[in-house]
Formats: sequence, C-alpha cells, structure tokens
Amino acid sequence: MLPGYAVTPLVDAPALARRWSLGQVFVKDESSRFGLPSFKALGVSYALARLLAERADQPISTSWPQLLSQAATTDVTLVTATDGNHGRALAHFAAMLNLRCEVVVPAVMSEAAAAAIAAEGADVTRIDGSYDDAVAAAAATDSVAGRVLVQDTSWPGYEVIPGWIVEGYQTMLAETAEQLRAQGRAEPDLVAVPVGVGSLAQAVVAYYRDRQRQVSTSVLSCEPDSAACVLASLLAGEPRSVATAFTNMAGLNCGTPTSLGWPVLSGGLDAAITVTDEEATRAVDELARFGVGAGASGAAALAGVEAALTGPEASSRRAALGLDPSSVVVLLNTEGPSGAGGLA
Repeated sequence: MLPGYAVTPLVDAPALARRWSLGQVFVKDESSRFGLPSFKALGVSYALARLLAERADQPISTSWPQLLSQAATTDVTLVTATDGNHGRALAHFAAMLNLRCEVVVPAVMSEAAAAAIAAEGADVTRIDGSYDDAVAAAAATDSVAGRVLVQDTSWPGYEVIPGWIVEGYQTMLAETAEQLRAQGRAEPDLVAVPVGVGSLAQAVVAYYRDRQRQVSTSVLSCEPDSAACVLASLLAGEPRSVATAFTNMAGLNCGTPTSLGWPVLSGGLDAAITVTDEEATRAVDELARFGVGAGASGAAALAGVEAALTGPEASSRRAALGLDPSSVVVLLNTEGPSGAGGLA
C-alpha cells in the first residue's frame, strides 16, 4: 500500500437531489488525495509503479519498499507539462522516490500554482505559450538520454504511459462503486466529469462501458466554454484542436483531446456540455455549502449538471440521459480549492 492512500469521501447532497428532482446526488470529493489537492496522484502513482517495474523487469508492485528499491536503481529524470495538479503530483512522488523531476508550465499558470510544484522539489520551467505549447516543449526533451516523459495526455506514438495514468484514475470509480454498495445503492445512473484533454473522462467511460459490469450509467462531460476541445471534436466527428483563452477552470484549459481517449469518448460519452466561468464559480460556492472544498475545475461537474437539468430544454435532456425521480447522480469533484488546476 502506498503511503498516504485513503478512500476519498462520497458526500450526499440532498439539496441538489431535490432541486433536480432526482433520487440522490453524491459528490466524490477528490480535494485531498495523498495529501494533494486533486485526483491526479492516482494516475501518477500507478504509472510510476508500472514504469519502475518495467525498467526493473519485475511485476508491478504496490509495496513501498520494493518501489523504493526499484527507483534506487533507476537513473532517470521525470519530465512533464502541466496546468497544475498533474505536475505537482508527479513532483510529489518523484521526491518520495528520490527521482529528479522537471515540469514545464504555460504562461497563464499562476505564480502560486508554479510555486506549489517547485515546493515538491521539481525544477519548474515557464514557457511563453499555452498548455498545448508546454506539452510540446516537454515532449521535445523525451528523446534526451535519461529523461522519461510522464504526460497525462497522448498523441500517436506516445500512448503507453498515458494509458497507465488512465488505469490509475479508475481507482476513484472503484471506490465510488464500493461506497454506493455500502449504502445499498446500485451503480449511478449518471456520472458528471470535468474535462480537460479527456483522460479522466476516458477512464470514466471505459469503467462504465466494461461489458463485464453490465451497467447503464450515463456519462456527461463538462468543459469550459473557452476550451471545449472534446465538444468541438464530437461535433466534428473527429479530433479537433481549439484556441483557448483564460478561464478560472485552469486545469481544464486544454485545446487538444488526448488521442488515446478520443475513440473511447466518441463512442461512449452520452452527452457533453460547456459551462462558463461564472457558472463554475457559483458551483464552487454551492459545493462549499455541502462541506466540499472545490476549485472551479472540480466544480465544473456540478455546473454542467445544473445547466443540463435546468432551463427550457431540461425535460428533453433529462430523458436523453435516462434520468427520473429515483435516479442517482455522482459529481466528480476533481480538485480542492487551492486554484492549482485540476485535470492537466
């Protein structure tokens, strides 16, 4: 078991259930995972365990002494780009494993978010460009000897490590299923997921579309209206990049969907919606009333369901999502209130 692992809370939000005329609404609260303010540590820790096992030619292990032993014989520098919490999570586990770490960040990242990454022990490089530009800059160094790119988005030719990260994210969903069973509930009828490049949404869709599970859970993706690359791709029927602008949903400020996730999303998402910065801010305040600390990126899930289930088209959207007064909805709050990002 990795040091610091604990199941995160599943918070009942009865006021939302009443407002949306649903059976129950729960918030999976990822505001503190491994002591970090987001779910990102799940993907990073699993990917590093896979990477170290592969380099040691050993089976994957969750034994911390064995991981430390494998890391001690692995002379690498871990490299990534981030809008916030992915880079901080990688820096955190790199330091725990005594590995070097370099993180490339975009121009729009706040000084506080960059400082939080540096405080974990990473070397931070800020570039004059967007998140996509930061990814390109980090990827360009992957061919240098002794450097390994650990990126949470993918493109043709770079999909193995992002695939491991997606597998790690599914721990959150397995926990949710167990928590619902403990309350006598079945699988949720709808899961709302904030979307940046779409890797978490890929994990969600893959989990609930697993034929062995035989569930009919709908999945709603929620993106900033200023960086809706997945929605643009769904409308075009093929992956599309979009220009991005400032958004308070910093971790969702991504212009290109992950290549590994696109086939899963295009074939498995039930609906996609965009939210404004103002809607995300109101959702942060609403979550706080339920005792859930959230950043704007994490609150996008609540904002997305609010937009989908209210207004003149609410009835048709509710029917399309298969929702009725007995339905159970889960909102994935992917980050805490630090403002350090959420999904990239």
